[in-house]
Amino acid sequence: MRKEWIARSVILVFVAAAITISMVAWQARSRGVVIHARMAETGGWNPESLTVEVGRPLHLRLTSDDVMHSFAIGKSDEPPVDVIPGEITEVTLTFDEPGKYTFYCTRWCSVNHWRMRGTVEVTGPEAAAEAVEPPLYVTLGLDIDAEHHADVIPERRPSASLGAQLGAEIPTDYQSREYYRSHSPADLWQALRDEASLSSLTNQDLWDLVALTWQSNTTPQDLSAGQQLYTNNCAACHGETGAGDGVFSDDLKQPKTGEHAEMQAGEMTARPTDFTDAEHMLAASPARLQGKVLRGGMGTGMPYWGPIFTKEQTWALIAYIWTFQFKLEDAP
Repeated sequence: MRKEWIARSVILVFVAAAITISMVAWQARSRGVVIHARMAETGGWNPESLTVEVGRPLHLRLTSDDVMHSFAIGKSDEPPVDVIPGEITEVTLTFDEPGKYTFYCTRWCSVNHWRMRGTVEVTGPEAAAEAVEPPLYVTLGLDIDAEHHADVIPERRPSASLGAQLGAEIPTDYQSREYYRSHSPADLWQALRDEASLSSLTNQDLWDLVALTWQSNTTPQDLSAGQQLYTNNCAACHGETGAGDGVFSDDLKQPKTGEHAEMQAGEMTARPTDFTDAEHMLAASPARLQGKVLRGGMGTGMPYWGPIFTKEQTWALIAYIWTFQFKLEDAP
């Protein structure tokens, strides 16, 4: 009888312990995971890797240990939330599909702000694998790091409205979305220069036709969305006017002397690209620019945005970047 009582007591103890552990885990989940944000130089997100099951709410309690940050999920329509020093911001996320999701800071807190990224691993039944379409620059076989310069540049900033006033007929082959994305403005200018029907037009006239073609491949909505993306994510380095003179541009330019003398390309950060440089930009196709956005600059300091932006957002951003070269109607 005594042995049976002892056995039952042991079982009750284990059951009570299991219930206690379960309650503690449930309370931790209900209270939320505490995530501390710091500038990337002093740690970034902590923790930076989370795991949750599909459909299970993930409660987060966000706080900053230094300056104001924000929290957002890549490729999500949910707006970012502020992460305030000394305060707790509560967020609840629920993921409908398994996969790896990136969270990041949207406030420019330091030169390495873009490194403030973490991941949420969402587990669950794997859906049928879908074919992943490679980026266009990969499909085209572009070396997006290769030097590119336009042989002919315009005398002034090309204007889509002036191009429309010419009344010239641009061959339909050059107006398609496929042509626009896979060819540079310099490619199109040369193609138009070789058209016998356009031989009476000046070089500047042809540049205005190029601007008109670029305008026909975007919309006011895309330009507006692209401007917002640029302002929030690019202007701090590339500058508000696209001239590569943002507030962090000098910090990214490393001198090639002293301790940096032996460094090779890709081993050190570089001054951000100047989108107003016609010789450089007019020789770049939209596919090349999108590739840089998706993949990043491979050591130059240019972040990779593939996990953050949707494909549609990248094309909207590229459309806006062209406004630094062309006068487009309805451009912000």
